[in-house]
Amino acid sequence: MARGWTQQQLAEIANLSLRTVQRVETQSVASNETVSALSAVLEIPRTELMTLSPNQPGQTEAERSMGRLLAATALLGAALGSGITVFLMVWLGDS
Repeated sequence: MARGWTQQQLAEIANLSLRTVQRVETQSVASNETVSALSAVLEIPRTELMTLSPNQPGQTEAERSMGRLLAATALLGAALGSGITVFLMVWLGDS
């Protein structure tokens, strides 16, 4: 699914800022809204986008970066959810 888009073109098509696209690619950080926008523009279901292998043949660097991003986002979400649960348990246990 090579489109040959620049970061600027992808940002414009997805209605995102260039900085957001750069952050997704370099830092693997994205909000749910950003992931949804990129998924729609790239015409890849969110679930499939999250399971892309970083070294799948035929993938562009942007697609590999997006796959890494979504995997990291899922792990971060799980860690935050667990951390909040533990915090609440401790906090409510002290009350």
